[in-house]
Amino acid sequence: MKIHKEGRTLLLVLLVVLVAANLLAINLLPGRLELQRAIMIASAIFYLLILQFFRSPRIVVQGSEDKVLAPADGKVVVIEEVEEHEYFQGQKRLQVSIFMSPINVHINRNPVSGVIKYFKYHAGQYLVAWHPKSSTDNERTTLVVELANGLEVMVRQIAGAMARRIKWYIDEGDTIQQGEEFGFIKFGSRVDLFLPVGSSVKVNIGDKTKAGRTVIAELPS
Repeated sequence: MKIHKEGRTLLLVLLVVLVAANLLAINLLPGRLELQRAIMIASAIFYLLILQFFRSPRIVVQGSEDKVLAPADGKVVVIEEVEEHEYFQGQKRLQVSIFMSPINVHINRNPVSGVIKYFKYHAGQYLVAWHPKSSTDNERTTLVVELANGLEVMVRQIAGAMARRIKWYIDEGDTIQQGEEFGFIKFGSRVDLFLPVGSSVKVNIGDKTKAGRTVIAELPS
């Protein structure tokens, strides 16, 4: 298990702070062994919680051109037909949303292969990620991938109430491969997919997903 690059500096600084705090507790609380032990245990648990958030597991991507893979680890919270206005100018799309809790791996992966036809970062609010307006009002990025067959798939990274930093490693015009990393969101968030109407969704509300492995839908031919 590797540690993702987005967490390395934070984890090093946090380790130094926690070690200093524990040394301070030992000096300020002489003879209070039970309290010292409790502080050490609490520090270790807190550090491990942050450490697991930045884990970067090795995965084997088994996708294909007609399948849309999960862009994130998490739970499916929305499956509905909507009108998308940012890029598709009110056309109907099939929205599938995945909520990423703080205990999920927060690496975002390309759901399909193709060329990025559109990319935009939006500053915004920090509503809870499952709020209906988080998709349009929260801090977010939007990217649209054009597949080789001309179909277009939109992906939207959305910051939640705790997630205050979205990272992305792609730009408009880039050619991307299915399953590769395209971004990271820190501490609880959501990723929306907007698929062509006629796509066959393979997940249900409440299903758990794994980025780059779970098949979300099959695209229309």
